[in-house]
Amino acid sequence: MKLATWNVHRCIGRDGEKSPERCAAVLQEIDADVIALQELESRPGHELDVLAYLARETGARAIAGSTIIEKDGHYGNALLTRLPVRAVRRHDLSVSRREPRGALDVDLDLDRSRLQVIATHLGLRPAERRQQVQRLLHLFDTRNQDLVVLTGDLNEWFLWGRPLRMLHGVFPHAPHRRTWPAHAPLFALDRIWVHPHPALRTLAAHRSRLARVASDHLPVIAEIDLL
Repeated sequence: MKLATWNVHRCIGRDGEKSPERCAAVLQEIDADVIALQELESRPGHELDVLAYLARETGARAIAGSTIIEKDGHYGNALLTRLPVRAVRRHDLSVSRREPRGALDVDLDLDRSRLQVIATHLGLRPAERRQQVQRLLHLFDTRNQDLVVLTGDLNEWFLWGRPLRMLHGVFPHAPHRRTWPAHAPLFALDRIWVHPHPALRTLAAHRSRLARVASDHLPVIAEIDLL
């Protein structure tokens, strides 16, 4: 199975142009079975429904995990999947007086195996992320799922920051790839962590010419094997 995560930055590229079409082209390059998206801005029921458009262009089912809902659009997380969906849960990770945050928690079927994918976008401040990770730790169903994946933009600049150390208890030996800024990556903000760890076969940042300009983050791609 191929799984990807990408902060699409409202589909606004490094050139300042907003282009869902360009983001769709990057997702087609990646051709993943499951794709977690962050900072997705869409307008359900209107002509400019970016999530529905990306789902059509990738042949996937769209699952919204909006954290900000306004009259003229939704903003937040989303998941695109070609795998059968068993359950969808949405968790509020918001911290008082900070931007609303959430986690999209989805159970999928994969060749008779059970897969839990939790996609999220954590806050900008360290104290905020610590609270959010403590909530996430209660969501991982490692006893009843064959595979558990945490993915998204964790916004953690320091590889050994406290939020990442807490997550290492569930996802030991988790590798990372630099993804931000897209044109010359310095920081591994975007993660794909897998339990059990041996199921993760490969992990790479997608560095195509188009990906380097379509957003300020590079996508991350993981190939996952069933054990």
